[in-house]
Amino acid sequence: MRFDENAQLDTSQIDDLRGSGGGGGGLGGRVAVGGGGLGVVGLILYFLLSQMGGGSGIDLGGLTGLEQGQSADTSQAASTCRTGGQANTELDCEVVAVVNSLDGYWSDTFARSGITYQAPRTNFFSGGVRTGCGSASSAVGPFYCPADNEVYIDLGFFRELETRFGAEGGPFARAYVIAHEYGHHIQALLGTSERVRPGETGPTSGSVRLELQADCYAGVWANHAESVPTASGQPLIRDVTRDDVAAALDTAARIGDDYIQSQLGGGQVDESQFSHGSSAQRERWYTTGYESGDPARCDTFARGVDLG
Repeated sequence: MRFDENAQLDTSQIDDLRGSGGGGGGLGGRVAVGGGGLGVVGLILYFLLSQMGGGSGIDLGGLTGLEQGQSADTSQAASTCRTGGQANTELDCEVVAVVNSLDGYWSDTFARSGITYQAPRTNFFSGGVRTGCGSASSAVGPFYCPADNEVYIDLGFFRELETRFGAEGGPFARAYVIAHEYGHHIQALLGTSERVRPGETGPTSGSVRLELQADCYAGVWANHAESVPTASGQPLIRDVTRDDVAAALDTAARIGDDYIQSQLGGGQVDESQFSHGSSAQRERWYTTGYESGDPARCDTFARGVDLG
């Protein structure tokens, strides 16, 4: 996967909160998750951290993010992330480019359905952050907050995916994570999130259905990634290979409930605590979205649907 070297990046939807100060001390994951935050791995990790007394090897730290209500300094991302060429070499610019592609795809998809699309803001933070859903540390992983309709991500999570979770990594795998959080934004815009009781767990729970649908939406975007144009009309993303898709599926497998519980949580798998779906389910629903390219195929809430 490569980005068009000459593409102009748009940082208007990015808030760079790294090093902005503020926040409070302690682990904030419980507040964000309990307040409605939806993440690619957040609730699973929080459960494990609770069981292991915080000994996860993931930096919990104190909260160093922006205080809710403060103004964000976007100068860092805005001054450095200008072209697709930079997205090919710099991680924060890569995320900006993926966000641009996601906004382009979903805006067009909503328009064709006669619905107004509202782009979410994406926040880079380091250590911890305060959100409309409460406080959160980096330990919960990237997440979407329905209360303020914003995505939050500590870019260090991608290193954790490779070093702790053993994922292959790579730009398309990282894009899957961001696209999953965008999937939660789509659910919020369509009212799907309201169908799920916060904190509900279990292999067929609403929480699992919500997360698998977000995986499917991520796959749908991935199907169209090479056709989403920049302002110049040229595709922003190019050269997506089978290896890229395999890396995204590998990441989906590494963040399944069963994989995380068995590999990082002492070897015991407790299906009653499933909140995101098994590795096989996450792979299946990403694949469903990728192979169909159709958001309508992502209805994990349909009566009688087999979650796989």
